[in-house]
Amino acid sequence: MRTIIQNNIDLASFFAMVFRCVSFRCVSFRCVSFRCVSFRSLASLWLCLCLAGSSAALAANPHPIAVVATTSMLADAMQRIGGDRVAVTALMGAGVDPHSYRQTRSDIVRMVRADLVVSHGLHLEAQLEPFLAQLVQRTPVAALAEQLDPAKLLHDEDYPERHDPHVWMDPRLWADVVAAGAQTLSRLDPEGRPYYEANADRYLAELDALAADSGRMLAGVPPGKRVLVTAHDAFRYFGRAYGYEVVAIQGISTESEASLNRIEQLVELVASRGIGAIFVESSVPQRNIQALIEGAAARGHEVRIGGELFSDAMGAPGTPEDTYIGMFRHNVSTIATALAGSAPPAQAPEN
Repeated sequence: MRTIIQNNIDLASFFAMVFRCVSFRCVSFRCVSFRCVSFRSLASLWLCLCLAGSSAALAANPHPIAVVATTSMLADAMQRIGGDRVAVTALMGAGVDPHSYRQTRSDIVRMVRADLVVSHGLHLEAQLEPFLAQLVQRTPVAALAEQLDPAKLLHDEDYPERHDPHVWMDPRLWADVVAAGAQTLSRLDPEGRPYYEANADRYLAELDALAADSGRMLAGVPPGKRVLVTAHDAFRYFGRAYGYEVVAIQGISTESEASLNRIEQLVELVASRGIGAIFVESSVPQRNIQALIEGAAARGHEVRIGGELFSDAMGAPGTPEDTYIGMFRHNVSTIATALAGSAPPAQAPEN
């Protein structure tokens, strides 16, 4: 294992601490007054120190940089940026819910051995935060979404002091996360900066084209039908970017529970407004969506499942949805087709 930075924590002690964390579901951290904001400050300061110390080690060990990313979207972005100079591993695969994910012992080994750990931040990986706060003492950890301009972020309606973490639902906002990833790799590996910047520029151009194409397709849905009903509140950035009303059964985190009163409210909304399609998500159980369909049927209104959307995770390896761009295109096509009743005509681009 490549040494990243020298510190006072020996490996045996570190593993003993993190294994206790896994075994007791992080009870050892209850004595710590921990908030996402404080972790952001700690991580930013320590990341700069770690990256400075890591550059010399990487120069002496030119094999690919070992990057561990928490989510599949981040892993996809870091691979596109890093190319053959990095070896990227994602902790969470297809269908995995990042809100409730807890690290396994094999995850701990991968992260401790990594040259760089990339997390999303903004309280997305809520159950991983205590471990990451400890990991940052020995390994560079970059929370990329926390480097975004706060003015561009939406607030969590249930917890106003927090931001909605689902920024990948707007390709142009996700582009800022990609840019932050390129900067992080460039600081870690200064010799690779031109390579990372060139790769990032190509990827950012693809994301800009994706945003434009998506806007044209979604504009083909009649304005009165632009209502997106989903299992949990992951699509607010999507709604803001493309002018869609977004309604969800659960809140921003899937850890929240949907009340019977909330389902009744949505039954009334769907029936009274004649909404014909609602959507399940690949990483969220379907039981609440089924309850909504049955409630609408009891009111004499038929609503169908318009399709499965990828909200908090990409598709399975080898499928068209196993990249961020493929996942987003799938979502746009599924939403536009279901709400329009057929594939809507793409709007001509403006000159």
